[in-house]
Amino acid sequence: MSFKKYIPNFLTLLNLFSGTIAVIFAVNNELELAAYFVFLGIFFDFFDGFAARIFKVQGELGKQLDSLADVVTSGVVPGVVLYKLLQTKNTVEIFNTEIVSWKTQEIELVPFFGLLVTLAAAYRLAKFNIDERQTSSFIGLPTPAAALVVLSLPLILNYSSLEIATVIIENKLFLIGLTIVLSILMNAEIPLFSLKFKDYSWKNNKIKFSFILLTAILCIALKFVAIPVVIIVYVLMSLFFKEKKVKY
Repeated sequence: MSFKKYIPNFLTLLNLFSGTIAVIFAVNNELELAAYFVFLGIFFDFFDGFAARIFKVQGELGKQLDSLADVVTSGVVPGVVLYKLLQTKNTVEIFNTEIVSWKTQEIELVPFFGLLVTLAAAYRLAKFNIDERQTSSFIGLPTPAAALVVLSLPLILNYSSLEIATVIIENKLFLIGLTIVLSILMNAEIPLFSLKFKDYSWKNNKIKFSFILLTAILCIALKFVAIPVVIIVYVLMSLFFKEKKVKY
């Protein structure tokens, strides 16, 4: 009996396991540890599909399981992280004025807005499962990419020496705006390339190889700040440089 068919699903379950641990850390306000486990989950998420293609064991079960795992790792965790970041202060200072957060019986309501990312991720994943256009590329920002942007924020706060980055991330209006933008991008009808390779020739994969090289350079130069920058570059490259023979 071949065990090859179980390897992709096992990797998917490791993604779910990592995401569940990340949820626990996020709820306990240990956002840095939550980020690391989300990164680990996304790593498993990438390789479960890779393993399925290598072993030629793609199936409906794996497809559904993958989306269920992503709802946790790339949906619930970023939503909780945004909730925690929005909860850090009761007011936002803009141009020396203060905007007071809504409160009902000592429960602050504004942080719950961060959970919009969770809802948008779940909706995107449900659409992805029934959308036959997204076999070799994506339409809308993939949920792991959105999760990377959110989970980079606590790491930037902890490790970046750029004071402007801290000021921006601690601004509630920025966090609310980011929540809205990511939620829209995940479900927008925007074609984006994927990092799935049918072959490894430069001719057929110029945009992918260029993106990988640029990502490496940005990560070396900017460290954790590179993560949101890379996602912006990814969207822009997808919009301005089209791949040949992409099937949706």
